[in-house]
Amino acid sequence: MLDWTRAQAVAMRPDPHGQAVQGLIRDLIGTRAGTTYVFEKVSGSAIRYDLGSEQPLVGRNAPDFRFGDGTRLGDLMQDGRGVVLDFSTDRRLRDSATGRESRLRYAAGAAKNDLGLGAVLVRPDGIVAWAGDRDFDRKAFERAANQWFGTPEG
Repeated sequence: MLDWTRAQAVAMRPDPHGQAVQGLIRDLIGTRAGTTYVFEKVSGSAIRYDLGSEQPLVGRNAPDFRFGDGTRLGDLMQDGRGVVLDFSTDRRLRDSATGRESRLRYAAGAAKNDLGLGAVLVRPDGIVAWAGDRDFDRKAFERAANQWFGTPEG
C-alpha cells in the first residue's frame, strides 16, 4: 500500500519523472488487466488479511451476496453486527448462531451467486472471517464464531 501511495505521489509531480510515471499508468489502464489491477489497488479489494485459512475468500472483503428475495449482505450489515450467511438447504448453522444475536445476525437462504459456498461468516468490517464449502464442518464454523464473536450467551 505504501509503495502504491508513493507511486501516486510521483505521478502527480510535473517533472520528467512524474510525466514518465503518468505515461506508464495511462498505458497500464489502457488494457483490461491493467484497469483491473489499478482498480483493485485503489479500492483496496486486492487486500487479503491473513486470518489463518487457505480458503481464498477468507481475509478479503465479502462480496455483496444477494438472496432470492433481493436482500443483500450490505442490507444485513447496517446495524454493526457480524453476519452468518447460511446457504445450506438444511439451515445447518441456525443452532450454532443462537446465543450470539447481540453480536451476530443469522441469515439463511439461497443466494444468487453463492460462489459454491455453503456458508460465510462476515465480520462487522465486511471482511470474511470464515467460509465453508457446500459440505462444510459446523465445528469449524463454531471455532471461528467463538474467535470473532465470543461464545454463545446463556
